[in-house]
Amino acid sequence: MKIAIVKLSALGDIVHAMVALQFIKAALPEAQIDWLVEERFAGVLEHNPDIRQILTVNLKALKVDRSRIFQEMGKVRRYAQEGYDWIIDAQGLIKSAVTARLLGPRCVGFDADSARERWAAWFYRHTIHYPYDANTIDRNVAVMTQALGIDVSQSQILAKQPFLYFQPTHSLDEHFSADKPNVLLVIGSTWPSRNYPLEHYVQVVFGLDVNVLVCWGNAHEQWMARWLAERCMVKVLPALSLNDLKAVIARCDLVIGNDTGPTHMAWGLNKPSITLFGP
Repeated sequence: MKIAIVKLSALGDIVHAMVALQFIKAALPEAQIDWLVEERFAGVLEHNPDIRQILTVNLKALKVDRSRIFQEMGKVRRYAQEGYDWIIDAQGLIKSAVTARLLGPRCVGFDADSARERWAAWFYRHTIHYPYDANTIDRNVAVMTQALGIDVSQSQILAKQPFLYFQPTHSLDEHFSADKPNVLLVIGSTWPSRNYPLEHYVQVVFGLDVNVLVCWGNAHEQWMARWLAERCMVKVLPALSLNDLKAVIARCDLVIGNDTGPTHMAWGLNKPSITLFGP
């Protein structure tokens, strides 16, 4: 059986969906699973033994260059030549539903009352009902497994195996302590309203007798990390690929951060974390 999963973005949402892979492979060990994703997030999927191929698109580029639509559609049509038995859209957006439909006719996704964009359901042959306000992880597992006849319990999700994999490309040993616990702070996020105030992170650092590392993903977050380093003892990490970020999180004893992708990656690696939700 060939299965294509469509989950384009964002980083944390992809992590939340990836947990379902181990349950699909346990029930259907011969299944060949490909994953279609925005190319900038492909790194989080890399090295996962349950994924046969990572298929990439760059739909985000269409916002600034709509002429690329035919190029991206061409990519998806080439991917469709695999002849998938099932295409599962775990995103629930019109753009993801259209992309899934281009991959083949046997599409599965959320029904109109469950999808983030209700008209996405028009593109599916089979629909799954799961309340939109339910837990995101439970929703992802449901849409990715129910059409395949797989039942996954809450206890199975809680007892999951780590599912993010990496291959270290260079050493970051100088940032880690062998004598104290290593704690990673994730101080940025997509939306500023989600960010815990930096001055409060200073209080957290002063309250812990640990080695504190700070990661960042863009120029503004780098400025935030340096602001923090000027006021307390933290080590600002260099720019990291998603592969290296997975390696860093795997080495840490605790992750403290905003409701954003790197913090959720700690969950995917079975690392203790404190996640700060809400504005």
